[in-house]
Amino acid sequence: MKSKTIEKVKTYEAKGFRDKFLGEDNPMQLLFKSNSDHFFCLKMQEMMRLQYPVPPSKHSCHTLIFIASGSHVMKVGYEEYQTVANEIIMVPAGQVFSIKDINSAHTGYICQFHPDILIGKYGNREMLNDFDFLKISGNPKISLAANDVESIILILNRLQKEYTETDLANLNIVQAYLIALFHEINKNTAKTPKSLSAAEILTSKFKELIHQNIKSHHQVNHYASLLNVTPNHLNKSIKAVTNKTAATWIDETILLEAKYLLFQTSLSVSQIAMQVGHEDHSYFSRFFKKYEGITPVQYRKLIDKS
Repeated sequence: MKSKTIEKVKTYEAKGFRDKFLGEDNPMQLLFKSNSDHFFCLKMQEMMRLQYPVPPSKHSCHTLIFIASGSHVMKVGYEEYQTVANEIIMVPAGQVFSIKDINSAHTGYICQFHPDILIGKYGNREMLNDFDFLKISGNPKISLAANDVESIILILNRLQKEYTETDLANLNIVQAYLIALFHEINKNTAKTPKSLSAAEILTSKFKELIHQNIKSHHQVNHYASLLNVTPNHLNKSIKAVTNKTAATWIDETILLEAKYLLFQTSLSVSQIAMQVGHEDHSYFSRFFKKYEGITPVQYRKLIDKS
């Protein structure tokens, strides 16, 4: 009996993704310049469609898609989103996504940028805590208020011109406009900005580290060491901010990553267990059932029926 082909969740760099899903001979490749691996911004109507559907994948860059007209459908994490006029879908770097329909008619902008751009001359990691849509744990879809759309289009148009009308985009200019863009978007996601406490900053850094290390590290002590605090201080800070312990956050992140993989891939349960750092798939199944009330196999069957 022929074995079933197993889908792998591959992380793509910018050029590798384009070569794979646009095709190396696609004339659209001419739109991408020498520094497009770190940044590009293009009008979607100027771009030719993807030649191939995108299976569950991860990208090393953040991807922002603004829809001006029509609709765009893709899966981000383990949910499917339809984005329509005056809405944005954001795929954070490292998030699982897939695109099945490559023929949707829509206009707007697609802007892709490496996370390193946001930690440059004008940015810092603490400032980026303000933008939940750049985090894997954030809400990827933003519906824009009518009076914010014009400002956002102006910024996207300026970014598009910086990319298309210069031989090499000035990344300081790009960073400044991206930060302005994020603050405009944030009007639609965070109505009452506030200064973050030390505990909130520590909690945010902790949650980022979990996503980066979930395949190999599940111990609170490990994260406390990375953050240069004691495990007790880390746990107290996180409990004060979120009302959950650090260990609970680690378990929930394992569970979330497992759900992504169950939803978006045909990896076996034992392979998914390995992906989230559990070598014993029986233990992983018990762990999953403890939180969900059903086994990973039962969860996948529910997905298939939905």
